[in-house]
Amino acid sequence: MASLRVKPGQRLTVSDWHTNSHLISSNAERQRWGSHCTRQEAQGLRSETSNKTKWDEQDTCTRLSDRIDEVTKWKDSLLKCLEDVDTEIKALTTVKESTEKALAATSLPLDVAIECLTLREGRRGNDLVRDPVEAELHKEVEVIDRARKVLQQKVSQAFEQLCLLQEVRQQLTFDLRHKNEALDVDRSCLSLNVNSAGLSLKLSPSRVPPGSTDPQQWEKFSHYNCNRAQEEMRASTQLREAMRVIMGQTHNELEAQRVACDFALRKRHRELERARDELHWQQSNMKEEIQEMENDLRGLEDDLQAKMAPLKLAHTRLETRTYRPGADLCRDQVQHGLTDEVQQLEGTMTALKQKHAQSQDVLHALSQQLTRIEEDIACKTSSLSLERRSLDTRSKLIVLPEKHVPETDTFNRTLSPVKSRQLELA
Repeated sequence: MASLRVKPGQRLTVSDWHTNSHLISSNAERQRWGSHCTRQEAQGLRSETSNKTKWDEQDTCTRLSDRIDEVTKWKDSLLKCLEDVDTEIKALTTVKESTEKALAATSLPLDVAIECLTLREGRRGNDLVRDPVEAELHKEVEVIDRARKVLQQKVSQAFEQLCLLQEVRQQLTFDLRHKNEALDVDRSCLSLNVNSAGLSLKLSPSRVPPGSTDPQQWEKFSHYNCNRAQEEMRASTQLREAMRVIMGQTHNELEAQRVACDFALRKRHRELERARDELHWQQSNMKEEIQEMENDLRGLEDDLQAKMAPLKLAHTRLETRTYRPGADLCRDQVQHGLTDEVQQLEGTMTALKQKHAQSQDVLHALSQQLTRIEEDIACKTSSLSLERRSLDTRSKLIVLPEKHVPETDTFNRTLSPVKSRQLELA
């Protein structure tokens, strides 16, 4: 009989088989339950993460919008500050240019004052005096120099303030440019969505870039720029007001000093005219007196010449009567009369000679005085010419120059113009 071949290996019992089947079923049930739980958890996680992602994205968009609004607000503030700074720079530049023009305008008064002082150095003799005109001219030079220093100081301060404003403007422009770039970046981020093109994973996107600031530092930076701009604009406004005040004060001081100099110069010119007229009056009277004195001298000479013939006659008679003979050589009344006549004639001629010599001395003194008067008239005429040239030179300082019309004195031969003026004032 043929034998059956048995498959080698361990054989299980029926109970083992049932146990194994039950174990497989149990494992299958457990695996399905674990899978069910995992699926439930996955569904819950999907639902949770989906909502969270949507909420996170919405919150990010809201934060971006808020950030855009905040940056826009600061951008508008910076732009307003920048416009105000530009306006202040323009205003300060205008005032600075006006101050520079005022400074340049002081050159003409200074040149005129120096020219007048130089002209008046040409005075001669007694007219070279330290009069009020010279004092006012020197004072005018001092006032102009002081005004030039003050105006130059203000111009320098304005230049420095303009540099500070330009620095502030540059800082504001720098900050404003950054704000615009940040707005462009945030608006670009706000416009993105999950369907946008160009989305990709980045390497370490949550890293902190170098130079990053926190919100407090960011706001403090822009706040500092705006505050500094306001401070510099306030300083510039105060400087502009001070410059306007200084320009007004210097203009008033220069104008007042100009009026004082012109008044002193016209007054001095009038005094010189009166002195010259007085000298002309004295010259005229002196010439008349010299003429009369010369006539008197000729009269004295004629009288002396006329007395010579009677003296010769008396001498001849006396000499002739000395030749009477004997007792007739008598000292009679005739002899006494002739002697008295000779003595009287000789005394008269001596008196006439003395008066003639005295008259010649007086005539010489009158001639010398006339020479001094004429020299002084020449000095006064030269001084008047210099004063007129000074007045003409100072007319450049007046927009509508006033024509100087010298007054003339009316006087007669017997009364001095000065005395006439005193009588008129009385």
